[in-house]
Amino acid sequence: MSTRTVRMDDASEATLADLQRRTGLSISEVMRRGLRAYERELDSDITRRPYEVYQSLGLPGEGGYALAPAAKAKEAVAEIIRKKHGR
Repeated sequence: MSTRTVRMDDASEATLADLQRRTGLSISEVMRRGLRAYERELDSDITRRPYEVYQSLGLPGEGGYALAPAAKAKEAVAEIIRKKHGR
C-alpha cells in the first residue's frame, strides 16, 4: 500500500471531518470509498448513449430556430434571398 499527500481547502477538510464523525470511518477509508463512488459515477456516464447525453442537455426540440433542414441549406438560402429581393 502506498502513502499519498493530499492538499485540501478548508471546505474539503470540514467535509472530510464531518464524514468521519458521521460514519466512524478512518480518513483512509472515507477517501477510498469516495474514490470508488466517483469511479462508479464516471463508469455510469460512459455507458450513456449519445442520444441520452443529448436529451440531458435540455436543448429545444427539432429544428430550433432553423429555417430549413441542413441537407437543404443551399436551396433554403437561395429561396430566402429571392424572397428578400423580390425576384
